[in-house]
Amino acid sequence: MNLTYIAYPALAIVGIVISSMVWSRVLRRDAAAQDHRLEIIYIAALCGAFVGAKAVYFFAEGWRVLLDPALTREQVILALLTGKTITGALLGGYITVEIAKKLVEYTKPTGDFFAVVAPFGLMFGRVGCFIQGCCPGVAMDAHWYTLADAHGVARWPAVPVEFAFNFTMFIVGVVLYRRRAFPGQLFHLYLIAYGIFRFGHEFARDIPPLIGPITGYQIAAIAIVLLGALRYRHRAATVTAHDYSG
Repeated sequence: MNLTYIAYPALAIVGIVISSMVWSRVLRRDAAAQDHRLEIIYIAALCGAFVGAKAVYFFAEGWRVLLDPALTREQVILALLTGKTITGALLGGYITVEIAKKLVEYTKPTGDFFAVVAPFGLMFGRVGCFIQGCCPGVAMDAHWYTLADAHGVARWPAVPVEFAFNFTMFIVGVVLYRRRAFPGQLFHLYLIAYGIFRFGHEFARDIPPLIGPITGYQIAAIAIVLLGALRYRHRAATVTAHDYSG
């Protein structure tokens, strides 16, 4: 059995476990820590992120796997089982959190918690990508920063770059959260920042386009930016500092 296919889901599980620990630690700093509805919201976020990650992957490129005559049945099943995308995870997670909050009647902002937890968990996902060799950058002349793929082709280090982005956003999120800056808006800022980053960085990734030169992931990235911007504007107009819970 190829150990890379074990490492990928194993790291995803580790990321979820550690992210939940970070989530719990953040909550202990807040007066809402005893509100168990937040645990339900977190579980909803995980479920929504998983569904969204699979759905957007299939929209962006997964459907091509079903039409590829060169792939065996086992390869098709493996690709569909392992294929997922951060862009879909962010969209699906956000939507299910909002639904869960309405169902449990939790009205305070929770995005600042996720602005700390989300990039931290996504870093583990990118480590899994690096081990498995998926999500490659475009082929290019060899430089000190390029990475060779399994066939020895020099490529843009797409996975390490995205890891670095999320690591940076994790540090920024922690600092802003501790300073109580942009109350209730940190996750919206993260969505905007990640969407812009992902749209631009997608041109350096070896992903087949969906519409013209645009990939399905870039369409999802645009949706992420719009969602973050619209929700930022809405939150700014409806939530005061008194309503802030983290």
